[in-house]
Amino acid sequence: MIFVILPILVLLAIAILLMVRAIFTRGLQIWLPQYLRETGKRCDVRSQSPIHLLLCIADHFEPRHGNASRELAAERVQTWVREYPRLFGHFRDSDGRPPQHTFFYPMEMYEPSHLDALAELRQQGFGDVEIHLHHDRDTSENLRQRLEHYKQVLFTRHGLLSRRKIDGEIVYGFVHGDWALDNSHPQGRCCGVNNELDVLRETGCYADFTLPSAPSATQTRKINSIYYAVDDPAGPKSHDWGTDVGCGLQPERSLMLIQGPLLFNWRNRKLGIIPRIENGCIQHNQAPNEQRLNLWLRARVQIPARPDWYFVKLHAHGAAAANQPMMLGGPMVRFHEMLAARAKRDPNFHFHYLTAREMYNLVRAAESGWAGTVEQARNFELICTPHSISRTVTC
Repeated sequence: MIFVILPILVLLAIAILLMVRAIFTRGLQIWLPQYLRETGKRCDVRSQSPIHLLLCIADHFEPRHGNASRELAAERVQTWVREYPRLFGHFRDSDGRPPQHTFFYPMEMYEPSHLDALAELRQQGFGDVEIHLHHDRDTSENLRQRLEHYKQVLFTRHGLLSRRKIDGEIVYGFVHGDWALDNSHPQGRCCGVNNELDVLRETGCYADFTLPSAPSATQTRKINSIYYAVDDPAGPKSHDWGTDVGCGLQPERSLMLIQGPLLFNWRNRKLGIIPRIENGCIQHNQAPNEQRLNLWLRARVQIPARPDWYFVKLHAHGAAAANQPMMLGGPMVRFHEMLAARAKRDPNFHFHYLTAREMYNLVRAAESGWAGTVEQARNFELICTPHSISRTVTC
């Protein structure tokens, strides 16, 4: 008997050691307790009642990724401008709109011709452009000046970004480079600004779309949420926790954070034992498919007043050479085909392609108790208005 039990015990011990190692090397100790507390929330999403998939792809779009030359970077951008309409222009969501792609363009890599090209895609109705930033050992004063200047350049020079209906303020969505929002890296790298949430809010950021960042140590305890965080300038990572949108009044001096899904994928296991992390990433070895879609829905990133709306914010690095064949190829085409087929066979399943701005608008609509349709709320608070573009502003 001992010869039967001993190998089993050895395998069990190895499995436990591997899991413990994974917990600490991949930062699971940060968010695993909250994940376990939310176990009951993640039941299967069944379509006996209407399901509205609100899908946004937040692309950390870096044409110079991998220290690419200017010529290669320009070629990468032109590939997107040429291929996106060709591949996806004939697809339509439940509102009759084509797929939307939000390009979070890095301000430290500013190249006017790239933004002009992406603005063409926007004008054709295929997406939008927002702000991305990598920085290190920065100061709040310098960050504030850069954001204000870059915001004006994108709006005035390239005709990008949006305005707030109520006061006409130019606003932007944000993704932090290297995931280190609000100086959240444990070693203080890749940021340096402890009051970054305040700086973002005060310069017109309507929402941050950085998270989730797992397996990075910058990941927050709060997961699968849309919430408000209030900055504590005395310390980093003020967004580690916050107030769920739709659960009471918005706190003063708060910034909205829209997170993507973060779960374990038990159907995709390392060594057949350890479940891999599902973090909403789309890249060369993580193609979107129906099994992943079901996980994203199970994350239940929602606003209480609209239980039929499922906010799914995915992220990608679409300009990277390794990812372009997937992002602009068969896997993504099949994903859009799958969405259309699912909606056709299931009358309760509806899907809506959104830009980051539109996702924010829908969050605000749901927060206000909006009972109308998705299509009617796309411009609920922030609008894109045509205006004359000046070519005299430079970065």
